Amino acid sequence: MGDGVFIVGVGMTALGKFPQRSVKDLSREAVEAALKDAGLTVGDIEAAWFSNTRQALLEGQNTVRGQCALRSMGFEGIAIANVENACASGSTALLQAYAHLRAGLCDIALVLGAEKMFFPDRPEAMLRAFLGGTDIYTVDETRARLAAMAADLIPAALRGAKTGEHSFFMDMYAAFARLHMKTFGTTQRQLAAVAAKNHWHSTMNPQSQYQHNMSADEVLADKLISWPFTRSMCAPVSDGAAALVVCSERVLNRFRDRAPVRVAGISLVSGTQREAADYERHLGRRAAFAAYEQAGIDPADIDVVELHDASAFAEIQQIENLGLCPVGEGGPFSESGATALGGRVPVNPSGGLVSKGHPVGATGVAQLVELATQLRGRAGKRQVEAARVAVAENGGGFYEVEEAATVVTVLQR
Repeated sequence: MGDGVFIVGVGMTALGKFPQRSVKDLSREAVEAALKDAGLTVGDIEAAWFSNTRQALLEGQNTVRGQCALRSMGFEGIAIANVENACASGSTALLQAYAHLRAGLCDIALVLGAEKMFFPDRPEAMLRAFLGGTDIYTVDETRARLAAMAADLIPAALRGAKTGEHSFFMDMYAAFARLHMKTFGTTQRQLAAVAAKNHWHSTMNPQSQYQHNMSADEVLADKLISWPFTRSMCAPVSDGAAALVVCSERVLNRFRDRAPVRVAGISLVSGTQREAADYERHLGRRAAFAAYEQAGIDPADIDVVELHDASAFAEIQQIENLGLCPVGEGGPFSESGATALGGRVPVNPSGGLVSKGHPVGATGVAQLVELATQLRGRAGKRQVEAARVAVAENGGGFYEVEEAATVVTVLQR
């Protein structure tokens, strides 16, 4: 038998703001759905990986988060590991399970991401949690550097505008959006086209946080967050959970009737010191082509993508990194409709982080749930026709000029 790894069960909660729900409650819903989808019980799971970034800060569960969440469902005695890798935590958890299965240490495992980000009575703590996604010892210098990046593009009337409290990461993405605009001529309307496309996609996803359509004009008219971003170009604060059941090829015959999806390639890389305009060395590009080499594919083979659009600009940047279009052409490529359902290569048919939601520790797993659903032909109105090869890009944190970590995963049917 080979040493392949397969997704054989998926489950996910709706995403949104659920002040009355707990991490345990959200976890239970996602895990029970994944087990049912795989035709398994708690006793069949031999090891589990739990992805979460906020519970220690906002609820005080500093350690053994996965053990606490899973024990209440009856998981005891098995190997349980906790994974924190900023927004890339969920996909990193899959990487760890993948390695465990390929090493022959178990045959059936659970990957779970769960996050509670919305605490309406603690807004300062909610925002402070984002700062931990960059180097806290250099955060002031980082803020100053970002504020100065292509600042001359900001309309004079909007410089220094008070836009209310928002995530540090929106200022980071806005700075790199301005640099891309200055370097390649990317426009604010192209950013709006990305956001509008993802809001449209989310109207076909009953688990999305937002399910209302928006035109590019409506996106542009929304509240300013950090120029060139308006609110609907930015991912919201979200709660939710997602789970995968994965198995080794040694036991795959048990799951032939479950439409298994193969993990054909998976690569985790970290950020490097480089010039901000050296786009060819961006970690997203390095991770993508390493995963493609494992899977034996190239960008032309890709049918559907879920990527880390924490901002509308991030989607433009990552479709370039993934090789879906040349570097610098992500704006026109998106505006052309190539990445919409029915286009050349649909991107974020789930609605993406901008509209589906972004529960940080669950985001990477939720991307994989969507792609497995697409490859199994079960995505309903948002189904990508004849999808056979899918790619997920999941970035996390920030390190000087790029994310601190990125995982790219290739799935195949």
